[in-house]
Amino acid sequence: MRTILPLLLLTTILCSAAHAQEITVAAASDLNYALKDLASRFEKKTGDKITLSFGSSGNLYSQIQGGAPYDLFFSADIAYPQKLASPGLVESSSLRTYAIGHLVLWVRNGSSFDPQKLKMDLLLQSSVQRIAIANPAHAPYGRSAMAALEHFGLKDKVAGKLVFGENISQAAQFVQSGNAQAGLIALSLAVSPAMKDSGRYWELPTDSYPELQQGVALLSASKHKPAAKAFVDYLLSAEGAAVLEQYGFRVPASK
Repeated sequence: MRTILPLLLLTTILCSAAHAQEITVAAASDLNYALKDLASRFEKKTGDKITLSFGSSGNLYSQIQGGAPYDLFFSADIAYPQKLASPGLVESSSLRTYAIGHLVLWVRNGSSFDPQKLKMDLLLQSSVQRIAIANPAHAPYGRSAMAALEHFGLKDKVAGKLVFGENISQAAQFVQSGNAQAGLIALSLAVSPAMKDSGRYWELPTDSYPELQQGVALLSASKHKPAAKAFVDYLLSAEGAAVLEQYGFRVPASK
């Protein structure tokens, strides 16, 4: 019996390891902290391994078009996975809206300007010489930032101050490091452990830019569909929704 029990335990561990899967996830940069948290929780529950690759939604979309071997695509704009469904690169039945993103005006704690008081007028201050946003050519938050500037009548007034990050995380790094005096960034980054104690922000009204509907889809070529679907199910569960809300996302009521 003393010999059999350790062998049974070893067999159980080996079987579990054999069935564990590793899935690769392409994810929008605004999910940097939220998805790492969710992936860690999921790995502990299932034993599956999740590899995360962050970037702008547009660049990840292009990579998937080029055959990048991802299992899941979490976009900051549901339009990207929707477009991938037409040629069959993602399973259209798997497409889900998992969250609504929000845009904020963020400054470092050392700034003499209070975004809560000045709001968008902060961007007109003479000492604010650089304003960081994500590149609107391929980053949904960049397009939202441009739409908000136009909404407030500031697009032309601050055009010469804009500096573009490759994605929303890089835009946040620009303003956090002091290379820009203000930034229009994702709320999910502003409330993250890396930024919440180093700056202040004002959340833009949701009617000042198009709603950031964020979508996820399973790639048709995925070799790990059961584990990938399980991760999406977990993210859409009550526990997953609570984590997303903790990072500043709104979870659609329909979910």
